[in-house]
Amino acid sequence: MTDERLGDGLWEAVARLPRGGGIVFRHYATPLPERRALFARLARIARRRGLVLLRAGGVRLARHESGVHNGRAQNLATRSAQNLATRSAQNLATRSAHNRREAVAARRAGAAAIFVSPVFTTRSHPGAPTLGPLRAAAIGRGLGVPVIALGGMDARRFKRLRALGFHGWAAIDAWTF
Repeated sequence: MTDERLGDGLWEAVARLPRGGGIVFRHYATPLPERRALFARLARIARRRGLVLLRAGGVRLARHESGVHNGRAQNLATRSAQNLATRSAQNLATRSAHNRREAVAARRAGAAAIFVSPVFTTRSHPGAPTLGPLRAAAIGRGLGVPVIALGGMDARRFKRLRALGFHGWAAIDAWTF
């Protein structure tokens, strides 16, 4: 996950991602022209390094996006799960879920992966109640798509959560240096 808090640390964070890893590009507060330029630069890096690049929100930023997170995009939901199953990194749709109802709705809408949050306290949503590991795992259990832990996550916390069925983890602050 990206946002303006990363600053120039964004490039180091992207360099640390493993091949096949992903970036959900947020940067909502960045003016659109700069946001598009930043996204285009990330798209070049993602293609070269074999990373998945999703844009968050409804504004299309470039033609080289792998898909969309929490946005609306033509035909993404219907092809998304099939593309993930065949390891295609194009036309993916992912969604966030904060409870079981949202997770089931995301799955029915065709999400290829679901980000369950906030597992732990996070600066992105100060004061928001957290789910905790067991409740977060219950939200994502049995959906048939990868479930990704979000909210106060880092590699150390993910080691504990992997056994609960999480496919991966996402963060912003874990990448700040």
